[in-house]
Amino acid sequence: MSHSPETSKAIFFHETGGPEVLRWEDHVPGAPGPGEALVRHGAVGLNFIDVYHRTGLYPLPSLPAIPGMEGAGTVEAVGEGVTELTGVRPGDRVAYAGNPVGAYAQRRLIPAHRLVALPDDIDFVTAAGMMLRGMTARYLLYGCYPVREGTTMLVHAAAGGVGSLVVPWARHLGATVIGTAGDEAKAQRALANGCQHVILYRSEDVAVKVRELTDGRGVDVVYDSVGQATFMASLDCLRPMGTLVSFGQSSGSVEPFSPSLLAAKGSLFLTRPSLMHYTAQRADLLAHARDLFDVVRAGIVQVQVNQTFPLEQAAEAHRTLESRRTTGSTVLLV
Repeated sequence: MSHSPETSKAIFFHETGGPEVLRWEDHVPGAPGPGEALVRHGAVGLNFIDVYHRTGLYPLPSLPAIPGMEGAGTVEAVGEGVTELTGVRPGDRVAYAGNPVGAYAQRRLIPAHRLVALPDDIDFVTAAGMMLRGMTARYLLYGCYPVREGTTMLVHAAAGGVGSLVVPWARHLGATVIGTAGDEAKAQRALANGCQHVILYRSEDVAVKVRELTDGRGVDVVYDSVGQATFMASLDCLRPMGTLVSFGQSSGSVEPFSPSLLAAKGSLFLTRPSLMHYTAQRADLLAHARDLFDVVRAGIVQVQVNQTFPLEQAAEAHRTLESRRTTGSTVLLV
């Protein structure tokens, strides 16, 4: 279906740098081509990867660019073949997470196969605050390690954005969950999320404490979004043939090491996953979204959107995120 060009607004950055490079500018998304959909956003998610794109830590293919990897809204128009291939049609409420970037916009073009239908009882703000982290939690618990009744795990940053979804979901699956937190307030949030035990990593030796809590055995799996600061301790928390899932690097990149270290520490498994690989096939994307919607609608996982900003104030939202003044999810309102 064709759609007349209409000017709207978007956040662009023309060079990498601090939050001040984010600019509110006119944007003409154009008409959807074959396989594309034109989406009018209701809300857009804010994630740390947006900061990495803005600073150039994770370089984008070209500039200027519109950041953002997560959003929810209404389909305004679709290109040739879209409805036949994906079932997506104008008027649908949809949500998405992942590449390509471009979410910080009132309206955008996106490959229609990346869109999932949004249930009527999940609003745009909740959807924009949960898709990236929620589908990440899903592949961590089902794809990277098969969490089930009797699994014992360690979740770093258990009160953080992904941790706050992983922990109750894992408890629902029957796991014993040990979390780490940086201070007493975050420890209380981690306990409220469902952790049976919380280790204050600044004042306690995480590996020693994990061994105490597991009668010397170690945990089956560690979920580590921190990276450099926790990597070696994470390995020391694992049982023989346990799995370390390193899925983030908020403290910096992990230093190179010899694979023989994994043998020395108990024939360990290590994976560095990406959501895009786990959801590259449309059937897998739909399965991740379905399972996420199910646990949210059942109240098993609570999506906590604790900060909202108007989209045009994206720079201020980035400053707040980088200063660690946020909890739960942050959403940009369109």
